[in-house]
Amino acid sequence: MAYGILDIPPWYLCIFLGIQHFLTALGGLVAVPLILAKDLCLQHDPLTQSYLISTIFFVSGICTLLQVFLGIRLPILQGGTFAFLGPSLAMLSLPTWKCPAWTLNASQVNTSSPEFTEEWQKRIRELQGAVLVASCVQMLVGFSGLIGFLMRFIGPLTIAPTISLMALPLFDSAGDDAGIHWGIAATTIFLIVLFSQYLKNIAVPVPVYGREKKSHTSKFYLFQIFPVLLGLCISWLLCFVLTVTDALPSAPTAYGYLARTDTKGSVLSQAPWFRFPYPGQWGFPTVSLAGVFGIIAGVISSVVESIGDYHACARLVGVPPPPKHAINRGIGIEGLGCLLAGAWGTGNGTTSYSQNVGALGITRVGSRMVIVAAGCVLLLMGVFGKIGAAFATIPTPVIGGMFLVMFGVITAVGISNLQYVDLNSSRNLFIFGFSIFCGLAIPNWVNKNPERLHTGILQLDQVIQVLLTTGMFVGGFLGFLLDNTVPGSLEERGLLAWNQIQEESEETTKALEVYGLPWGIGTRFCTSSCAQYLPFWPREGEVGVRQLSLCPGDSEEGPRSATDTRM
Repeated sequence: MAYGILDIPPWYLCIFLGIQHFLTALGGLVAVPLILAKDLCLQHDPLTQSYLISTIFFVSGICTLLQVFLGIRLPILQGGTFAFLGPSLAMLSLPTWKCPAWTLNASQVNTSSPEFTEEWQKRIRELQGAVLVASCVQMLVGFSGLIGFLMRFIGPLTIAPTISLMALPLFDSAGDDAGIHWGIAATTIFLIVLFSQYLKNIAVPVPVYGREKKSHTSKFYLFQIFPVLLGLCISWLLCFVLTVTDALPSAPTAYGYLARTDTKGSVLSQAPWFRFPYPGQWGFPTVSLAGVFGIIAGVISSVVESIGDYHACARLVGVPPPPKHAINRGIGIEGLGCLLAGAWGTGNGTTSYSQNVGALGITRVGSRMVIVAAGCVLLLMGVFGKIGAAFATIPTPVIGGMFLVMFGVITAVGISNLQYVDLNSSRNLFIFGFSIFCGLAIPNWVNKNPERLHTGILQLDQVIQVLLTTGMFVGGFLGFLLDNTVPGSLEERGLLAWNQIQEESEETTKALEVYGLPWGIGTRFCTSSCAQYLPFWPREGEVGVRQLSLCPGDSEEGPRSATDTRM
C-alpha cells in the first residue's frame, strides 16, 4: 500500500482521494433513489428526486464517519444498499401502494399540489417505518454478539463465494450501462487500467515549496493514487466535447444518447444551491407487517455482504482479519446507520460499499483518514444540493466502464481467499464451485419465475423471493452449510492457516491499533471490568476471531510475551 490504514496522507491528498471514493460510490448512491422513483410516483418530479439524492448523500456521510470512528474502523464507505430494493419494490407493488393512473401522465401531474405531495410522501413514510423497525433487528444482532459467535464457523469457503458473488451477478447491469456507448465505456476502462497497472510506477515531478529547500521538485506517483478519478474526468470531458460538437445523437431513442452530458440537465437546473436534510422531513413514518418482514430479509443479505466486505478490505489494506468484537461493532453501527436512514427518509438503508473496497486495491491507499474525508465530502454534497446534482450528470457509459473494472477486482479478491484452503481437495473444489454456480443459477430462475414461489402468505413469499434472488446470500449460505457439514480437516478447510495468520505475534499491536476504539476509550477511559463483557468491546490481546488468551494472573504484572499469550 502507498498509504497504510494508520498513515495520514497530506490534507490535500485526503481531499482528492475522498472525492475519488465519492465518485466511485456515486453510481450506487444515485441509482437507489432513481430506481425507487417510479414506484414512489416520482418519475415526473425530478426536483424531489434530487432531494432524495441529497438526503442519501448526507446520511451516507454521517454513517461513514460513524463506521470509521466507532464501527469496524476499516476504510470502508457507507451508502445506500441494493439489498433493500427488492423488498421495497415488492412492497410498493402491492395493490394498496400502486401509483394512481394520473401520476403516470406527465400532463396531469402538478408537482406542487398537496394531493400529489401526499401520494408520494405516504409511500416513502411506509418505507421509513419498515427500515426503522428492521434496523433495530440489525443493531440487536450486532451489539448482542450473535454475529461474532457465528464467525467461528465462517471460514474461507464461506467468505470466498460471498465476496465473489457481490460482483459476479452485477455483470448484467454493468454491461447494460457500458453498452449505452461501448466506445466511451472502453475508453474509461482503458484509462483506468493504463493508469493503475502500466503507469503506476512512473513518478510525475511536481513543484514543491519548503522552508529548507525552498522551491524544488518532488516525485509524486499520480497515476497510482488517482487512476479512477483521472479516468472518470478524462472520459467525462470527452463526452462533453462530443456533446458540444453534436457528435453524439440527440434523439432519445438513438444508440449512445445517454452518453451526452446534457441528458440529466433537469436535475441540475431545478436543484437548489443549499438544502439541509433533517429527520422526519416527509412526515411521521408508518409501519406494516409486510414491509418489515421484507426489509428484515434485506438486512440478512446486507449483513452477509458486509462481513465479506470487512474481510476483503482487511486483506487489501494488509491488516489482520477483523476480530469478533470489531465485526459485532461494525454490524451494530450499520444497523444504527439504517436507523438514521429511516429517520431522515432516504427510502433505503445503508451498508458497506463493495465497489469502494475494490478501489482500495487499485489506488493502493488504505488510510482511514481518506474515508473520513470521503464522509465529509458526502455531507457537503448533501447540503449543497446544486453541487451534488452536478455529479449526477456523469454519463451512464462512463459509470458502466468504471464498474466493470471495480467488479473484476472484487471478484478476484473473493477468489484469493482460497489460497488458505487445499485446492487439491475435491471437497473444497466442490463446495466453492457448487456455491458459485447456485449463487448465479437460483436467483436467475427466481427472477424469471416469481409466480412459482407461492405459499399463500404474502409476507413469507416476499421474504423467500428476496433471499433467493440475492446471489451472495445463496452462495454464502451454501458455502457455510457445506463447509460445516461435509467432513474435512482444519488444514484442508483452510482454518489452520487462517488461525495462524491471526495469531502471529507481530500482528498483535497492529490489530489493537486498527480495531480498538479511538481517543483512548477502553485503555485510558471507560476501563471498567464490566465493559470487557460487552460483545462489541475490544479486549486487550485479542487479535483474531479464534485466538484465546491462556495467560493467568493479574493485569498489573505487565504485558506478556508472545509465547505466553497465544494458543
